Amino acid sequence: MIRLIMAGIFAYLLGSMSFGIIIPRLLGTSQDIRKEGSGNAGATNVLRTQGKLQGGLVLLGDLLKGALAAGIGLGLAGVAGGGAAGIFAMLGHCFPVFFGFKGGKGVATGAGVVLILLPQALLVMVVAFVLTIVISRMVSLGSIMGAVTLLACMAFIRPPLPTILFGVCAVSLVIWKHQSNIKRILAGTENKLTKKCNPE
Repeated sequence: MIRLIMAGIFAYLLGSMSFGIIIPRLLGTSQDIRKEGSGNAGATNVLRTQGKLQGGLVLLGDLLKGALAAGIGLGLAGVAGGGAAGIFAMLGHCFPVFFGFKGGKGVATGAGVVLILLPQALLVMVVAFVLTIVISRMVSLGSIMGAVTLLACMAFIRPPLPTILFGVCAVSLVIWKHQSNIKRILAGTENKLTKKCNPE
């Protein structure tokens, strides 16, 4: 139990390292990305407002911190530790203690966790993500579809219970963080890749 708690604490603190805020500050282009574009501290908003280089760096950082958290969780407390660390890393990303509890939406960090806990599912999720964006031109819809695909993958793969619990919690968190996007999708006003991102 102590190792499980340690895994969760470490993962939350690691997840709280918000690269969407850190990278633009380090490169001197934005003091607070949350005041630009969509107001989200994630790779998509950084890409739209700061360019491909910074967007790519943020995406890579978010993926790696999710993978690292899950890997260390596995090492500390087995599959249960990996699942717990995974969801706490996502919570840290969404509600970073170092940045006023206002972060991103957890998609890239969650993908990093899936890479370690359920790599078989990641390719299917990426395909669903990319196809949805190609068809709709909406990153938010692609993120939601990619996340929901994880549930379908788990139904076929039947991973251990801790991994299933992580998957359900992760998908629920991603959908909850995309509430405003879902409303705009239904209203037909969601931002698309071909349009300039407007503040939410």
